[in-house]
Amino acid sequence: MLITRRSLTSLLTASIAFPAFAQMKDENTKNLRIGIIGSGSLGGTVGKLWVRAGHEVMFSSRHPDELSSMIGDLGPRASAGTPRQAAEFGSVVLFAVPYEALPGLGRDLQDPLRGKIVLDATNPSPSSSNALSREALANGVGETSETYLPGTRLVRAFSATDASAIQGRSGQQTDKVAIPIAGNDPAAVQTAVQLVRDAGCDPLVVGNLAAARSFQQGGPGFRANTTLPDLRRRLGQPDGG
Repeated sequence: MLITRRSLTSLLTASIAFPAFAQMKDENTKNLRIGIIGSGSLGGTVGKLWVRAGHEVMFSSRHPDELSSMIGDLGPRASAGTPRQAAEFGSVVLFAVPYEALPGLGRDLQDPLRGKIVLDATNPSPSSSNALSREALANGVGETSETYLPGTRLVRAFSATDASAIQGRSGQQTDKVAIPIAGNDPAAVQTAVQLVRDAGCDPLVVGNLAAARSFQQGGPGFRANTTLPDLRRRLGQPDGG
Protein backbone atom coordinates (compact mmCIF):
# COMPACT_ATOMS: atom_id res chain seq x y z
CA MET A 1 0.00 0.00 0.00
CA LEU A 2 1.43 3.37 -1.02
CA ILE A 3 1.41 5.89 1.82
CA THR A 4 0.60 9.41 0.61
CA ARG A 5 1.33 12.59 2.54
CA ARG A 6 -2.37 12.92 3.41
CA SER A 7 -2.67 9.33 4.62
CA LEU A 8 0.58 9.65 6.58
CA THR A 9 -0.82 12.70 8.38
CA SER A 10 -3.92 10.77 9.38
CA LEU A 11 -1.87 7.81 10.56
CA LEU A 12 0.33 9.97 12.74
CA THR A 13 -2.71 11.30 14.59
CA ALA A 14 -2.46 7.97 16.39
CA SER A 15 0.53 9.41 18.23
CA ILE A 16 -1.64 12.20 19.58
CA ALA A 17 -3.98 9.65 21.07
CA PHE A 18 -1.04 8.14 22.94
CA PRO A 19 0.68 11.14 24.56
CA ALA A 20 2.54 8.87 26.95
CA PHE A 21 4.65 7.69 24.01
CA ALA A 22 6.07 11.17 23.51
CA GLN A 23 6.94 11.56 27.20
CA MET A 24 8.19 8.09 28.12
CA LYS A 25 11.36 8.01 30.17
CA ASP A 26 13.88 5.22 30.32
CA GLU A 27 13.13 2.41 32.74
CA ASN A 28 15.96 1.18 34.93
CA THR A 29 18.12 -0.87 32.63
CA LYS A 30 17.87 -4.55 33.44
CA ASN A 31 19.03 -7.70 31.77
CA LEU A 32 16.25 -9.67 30.15
CA ARG A 33 15.67 -13.20 28.94
CA ILE A 34 14.92 -12.96 25.22
CA GLY A 35 13.75 -15.68 22.86
CA ILE A 36 14.36 -15.27 19.14
CA ILE A 37 12.05 -16.99 16.67
CA GLY A 38 13.99 -16.89 13.42
CA SER A 39 17.77 -16.73 13.82
CA GLY A 40 18.67 -15.67 10.30
CA SER A 41 20.23 -12.39 9.26
CA LEU A 42 18.11 -10.02 11.36
CA GLY A 43 17.44 -12.29 14.33
CA GLY A 44 21.05 -13.39 14.48
CA THR A 45 22.44 -9.85 14.21
CA VAL A 46 20.18 -8.30 16.83
CA GLY A 47 20.45 -11.29 19.15
CA LYS A 48 24.24 -11.15 19.18
CA LEU A 49 24.15 -7.45 20.03
CA TRP A 50 21.75 -8.13 22.90
CA VAL A 51 24.03 -10.84 24.29
CA ARG A 52 26.93 -8.39 24.22
CA ALA A 53 24.72 -5.86 26.03
CA GLY A 54 24.24 -8.35 28.88
CA HIS A 55 20.93 -10.03 28.05
CA GLU A 56 20.34 -13.78 28.04
CA VAL A 57 19.26 -14.84 24.56
CA MET A 58 17.96 -18.13 23.23
CA PHE A 59 18.24 -18.40 19.45
CA SER A 60 15.88 -20.90 17.88
CA SER A 61 15.55 -23.21 14.92
CA ARG A 62 13.68 -26.38 14.12
CA HIS A 63 17.20 -27.87 14.17
CA PRO A 64 18.95 -26.16 17.13
CA ASP A 65 22.18 -28.09 16.57
CA GLU A 66 22.69 -26.05 13.41
CA LEU A 67 23.07 -22.91 15.56
CA SER A 68 26.03 -24.20 17.58
CA SER A 69 28.63 -22.42 15.46
CA MET A 70 26.76 -19.12 15.75
CA ILE A 71 26.45 -19.15 19.52
CA GLY A 72 29.83 -20.73 20.19
CA ASP A 73 31.65 -17.40 20.52
CA LEU A 74 28.92 -15.57 22.45
CA GLY A 75 29.51 -17.07 25.88
CA PRO A 76 27.17 -18.47 28.52
CA ARG A 77 24.40 -15.91 27.99
CA ALA A 78 23.63 -17.37 24.55
CA SER A 79 21.82 -20.66 23.99
CA ALA A 80 19.94 -22.50 21.26
CA GLY A 81 16.58 -24.26 21.26
CA THR A 82 13.44 -24.94 19.31
CA PRO A 83 10.90 -22.16 18.65
CA ARG A 84 8.74 -23.46 21.52
CA GLN A 85 11.70 -23.49 23.88
CA ALA A 86 12.59 -19.92 22.87
CA ALA A 87 8.99 -18.79 23.42
CA GLU A 88 8.99 -20.41 26.86
CA PHE A 89 12.42 -18.99 27.72
CA GLY A 90 11.93 -15.34 26.93
CA SER A 91 10.03 -12.68 28.80
CA VAL A 92 10.48 -10.87 25.49
CA VAL A 93 10.28 -12.72 22.16
CA LEU A 94 11.53 -11.39 18.82
CA PHE A 95 9.82 -12.72 15.69
CA ALA A 96 12.06 -12.52 12.62
CA VAL A 97 10.55 -15.18 10.37
CA PRO A 98 8.88 -15.13 6.96
CA TYR A 99 5.45 -13.57 7.39
CA GLU A 100 3.76 -16.68 5.99
CA ALA A 101 4.94 -18.59 9.08
CA LEU A 102 3.16 -16.28 11.50
CA PRO A 103 -0.31 -17.87 11.57
CA GLY A 104 1.07 -21.35 12.25
CA LEU A 105 3.50 -20.15 14.90
CA GLY A 106 0.76 -18.12 16.53
CA ARG A 107 -1.34 -21.27 16.89
CA ASP A 108 1.49 -23.54 17.98
CA LEU A 109 3.02 -21.09 20.48
CA GLN A 110 -0.11 -19.38 21.78
CA ASP A 111 0.22 -20.74 25.33
CA PRO A 112 3.91 -19.90 25.97
CA LEU A 113 3.51 -16.48 24.31
CA ARG A 114 0.43 -15.39 26.23
CA GLY A 115 0.99 -12.10 28.04
CA LYS A 116 4.56 -11.68 26.78
CA ILE A 117 6.12 -8.78 24.91
CA VAL A 118 6.56 -9.73 21.25
CA LEU A 119 8.77 -7.64 19.00
CA ASP A 120 7.41 -8.18 15.50
CA ALA A 121 10.10 -7.74 12.84
CA THR A 122 8.26 -9.73 10.17
CA ASN A 123 7.29 -8.39 6.74
CA PRO A 124 4.82 -9.81 4.23
CA SER A 125 5.88 -10.72 0.74
CA PRO A 126 5.31 -7.97 -1.82
CA SER A 127 3.61 -10.53 -4.09
CA SER A 128 -0.01 -9.63 -4.76
CA SER A 129 -0.78 -13.31 -5.34
CA ASN A 130 -0.24 -14.06 -1.65
CA ALA A 131 -3.53 -13.76 0.26
CA LEU A 132 -1.85 -13.16 3.62
CA SER A 133 0.31 -10.39 2.16
CA ARG A 134 -2.73 -8.71 0.65
CA GLU A 135 -4.49 -8.88 4.00
CA ALA A 136 -1.54 -7.45 5.92
CA LEU A 137 -0.76 -4.63 3.51
CA ALA A 138 -4.43 -3.65 3.26
CA ASN A 139 -5.27 -3.82 6.97
CA GLY A 140 -1.88 -2.83 8.40
CA VAL A 141 0.96 -5.26 9.06
CA GLY A 142 1.08 -4.56 12.79
CA GLU A 143 -2.65 -4.95 13.24
CA THR A 144 -2.67 -8.15 11.18
CA SER A 145 0.25 -9.59 13.15
CA GLU A 146 -1.66 -8.91 16.35
CA THR A 147 -4.58 -11.02 15.12
CA TYR A 148 -2.26 -13.96 14.43
CA LEU A 149 -0.38 -13.60 17.74
CA PRO A 150 -3.35 -13.20 20.09
CA GLY A 151 -2.79 -12.50 23.75
CA THR A 152 0.65 -10.97 23.21
CA ARG A 153 1.82 -7.42 23.90
CA LEU A 154 2.91 -6.83 20.33
CA VAL A 155 5.29 -4.07 19.24
CA ARG A 156 6.46 -3.45 15.68
CA ALA A 157 10.23 -3.05 15.93
CA PHE A 158 13.27 -3.91 13.79
CA SER A 159 10.88 -4.50 10.87
CA ALA A 160 11.89 -1.53 8.72
CA THR A 161 15.68 -1.65 8.96
CA ASP A 162 18.17 -3.96 7.23
CA ALA A 163 20.34 -6.17 9.39
CA SER A 164 23.42 -4.93 7.55
CA ALA A 165 22.64 -1.34 8.56
CA ILE A 166 22.19 -2.34 12.20
CA GLN A 167 25.44 -4.31 12.23
CA GLY A 168 27.38 -1.67 10.34
CA ARG A 169 26.57 1.17 12.74
CA SER A 170 26.18 -0.72 16.02
CA GLY A 171 29.44 0.56 17.49
CA GLN A 172 28.99 4.20 16.55
CA GLN A 173 28.39 6.94 19.09
CA THR A 174 26.89 9.28 16.50
CA ASP A 175 24.86 8.82 13.31
CA LYS A 176 23.36 5.59 14.61
CA VAL A 177 20.69 3.90 12.53
CA ALA A 178 17.17 4.76 13.70
CA ILE A 179 14.54 2.09 14.38
CA PRO A 180 10.85 3.06 14.17
CA ILE A 181 8.65 1.50 16.86
CA ALA A 182 4.88 1.25 17.25
CA GLY A 183 2.59 -0.56 19.69
CA ASN A 184 -0.56 -0.31 21.77
CA ASP A 185 0.99 -1.20 25.16
CA PRO A 186 3.09 1.69 26.53
CA ALA A 187 5.12 -0.53 28.89
CA ALA A 188 5.89 -2.98 26.08
CA VAL A 189 6.87 -0.09 23.83
CA GLN A 190 9.23 1.20 26.51
CA THR A 191 10.90 -2.21 26.72
CA ALA A 192 11.33 -2.13 22.95
CA VAL A 193 12.89 1.34 23.21
CA GLN A 194 15.51 0.02 25.64
CA LEU A 195 16.24 -3.04 23.51
CA VAL A 196 16.70 -0.88 20.43
CA ARG A 197 19.25 1.16 22.37
CA ASP A 198 20.92 -2.03 23.60
CA ALA A 199 21.34 -3.06 19.95
CA GLY A 200 23.28 0.15 19.33
CA CYS A 201 20.46 1.96 17.52
CA ASP A 202 18.31 5.04 18.10
CA PRO A 203 14.60 4.37 18.79
CA LEU A 204 11.77 6.47 17.36
CA VAL A 205 8.33 5.80 18.84
CA VAL A 206 5.80 6.60 16.14
CA GLY A 207 2.54 5.73 17.93
CA ASN A 208 0.17 2.79 18.16
CA LEU A 209 -0.01 -0.19 15.83
CA ALA A 210 -2.07 1.73 13.30
CA ALA A 211 0.77 4.24 12.99
CA ALA A 212 3.12 1.38 12.08
CA ARG A 213 1.71 1.60 8.54
CA SER A 214 4.03 4.54 8.01
CA PHE A 215 7.02 2.22 8.13
CA GLN A 216 5.63 -0.91 6.52
CA GLN A 217 6.29 -1.69 2.88
CA GLY A 218 5.23 1.31 0.77
CA GLY A 219 5.60 3.74 3.66
CA PRO A 220 8.25 6.46 3.94
CA GLY A 221 9.99 4.76 6.85
CA PHE A 222 10.38 1.32 5.29
CA ARG A 223 14.05 0.39 4.88
CA ALA A 224 15.10 4.00 5.20
CA ASN A 225 18.27 2.81 7.02
CA THR A 226 18.88 6.34 8.15
CA THR A 227 19.62 8.49 11.18
CA LEU A 228 17.13 9.66 13.78
CA PRO A 229 16.78 13.26 12.50
CA ASP A 230 16.21 12.06 8.94
CA LEU A 231 13.71 9.38 10.00
CA ARG A 232 11.78 11.98 12.00
CA ARG A 233 11.65 14.15 8.90
CA ARG A 234 10.47 11.29 6.69
CA LEU A 235 7.72 10.35 9.12
CA GLY A 236 6.62 13.89 9.92
CA GLN A 237 7.61 13.52 13.58
CA PRO A 238 8.58 16.62 15.57
CA ASP A 239 12.16 16.98 16.78
CA GLY A 240 12.57 15.24 20.10
CA GLY A 241 9.28 13.37 19.66
